[in-house]
Amino acid sequence: MDHPIDPKTDCVFKALLGAENNRDLLIHFLNAILGADLPSPVTQVDILNPYNEREFVTDKLSIVDVKARDDHDRLYQAEIQLVNHRDLPARILYTWADLYSQQLQSGQDYDALQPTYSIWLLGEDLLRGDPCYAHRYRLRDERDRCLLDHGGIYLFELNKFAAEQVETEEQRWLKFFKDGEHLNADHLPDWMQTPEMRQAMTTLKAFSDKERAYHVYQARQDFLRQQRSIQRELDDERAARTAERQAKEAALQAQQDALQGQQAALQAQQDALQGQQAALQAQQAALQAGEAERQAKEAALAEIERLKALYDRDRPAGT
Repeated sequence: MDHPIDPKTDCVFKALLGAENNRDLLIHFLNAILGADLPSPVTQVDILNPYNEREFVTDKLSIVDVKARDDHDRLYQAEIQLVNHRDLPARILYTWADLYSQQLQSGQDYDALQPTYSIWLLGEDLLRGDPCYAHRYRLRDERDRCLLDHGGIYLFELNKFAAEQVETEEQRWLKFFKDGEHLNADHLPDWMQTPEMRQAMTTLKAFSDKERAYHVYQARQDFLRQQRSIQRELDDERAARTAERQAKEAALQAQQDALQGQQAALQAQQDALQGQQAALQAQQAALQAGEAERQAKEAALAEIERLKALYDRDRPAGT
């Protein structure tokens, strides 16, 4: 190839799985990713929003996911997301719910609803506390009992995928999307030696060799770089605002702690003063009690002296 092509770039991704001439690649991809979760393998699909090169030339906001319906009326959505953002989980759930709900037309009943499967390949880690690269979300309760077997959401974090040996078709596709940019079309490794992978490389080669297709690829790459730059700037601003808010909260908490410390010190002073006042009152009470005791003793002595004087006065002389 004249130029390395990253299959994770959205226009390449859509050409790989959303072009009419790559319909068999989409079928193989769906069976590889969904596997045993499908009631029966996918054998035929209608692509609901097929790849159109001219859309990517004229519209940077082109719809970049792939939507399809099989011959059992089951619905599929596949999308690549290179930049994570805060609301991505909500968007993932919303797109699945929107596709599922759009099945019903006016006058149709709920029994017309068919399983809907949403597949997301992520260029950045979304669940950072989980080392697993594959996450399958189905409608089940805490005891793994199914509410309704109507599809689910399938997330694959490519950064966490690190299989050296390809053992399944799912791993083959994930390794292709992760490492495809670095593959040499003339010297493909053994794990790429399948009809589907050779056809996928043909699509990459078309983007590399055809001037118009490469222009589309370069334009999308530039657009995605801008999006990543904007997202990083937003993340930095959000982090700065968060740090500023936390600093203000910490300062306010420090002020509150200092005020509480001052209040505690004042309360301690008040308690000490009250203790001193209580001690003083106790001393005064003790003094008053001593004074009363002294006065009682003096009164008793005075009474004794008075009685003694009366006795001496009334005693006959010479006795």
